[in-house]
Amino acid sequence: MAQHLSDDLRDIPIGFKGARTIEHAISIMEQNTVHMLSLDHDLGVDEEGDLLPTGYDLVKYMCENGLRANRIYIHTDNVVGRENMYQTLLAARRRGFIDNDIEIYRYSITVNRYTES
Repeated sequence: MAQHLSDDLRDIPIGFKGARTIEHAISIMEQNTVHMLSLDHDLGVDEEGDLLPTGYDLVKYMCENGLRANRIYIHTDNVVGRENMYQTLLAARRRGFIDNDIEIYRYSITVNRYTES
């Protein structure tokens, strides 16, 4: 089953399947063809207040394990996180850790929206 995947706390854009943790994103990516992946960097904290693994952790896992999405967009507001994810993906593609035909974009493909609580 083809998927568009978004992994953050924002509203899930229409046409995307949401993954709120990197573990969920990995599971989806291992079981489906992902056409479009939209990455956030900061994914919140757990019940104890400890930071959850980030989108950068997902990028590293993807590179180490050969997971793919046909197109990868980075929608985070975290400037340093965005650059780390982008440069890591580009380097992994150059070095053959991820497929050479994966399109990688430094920007978002969707508008970031939050539903008021």
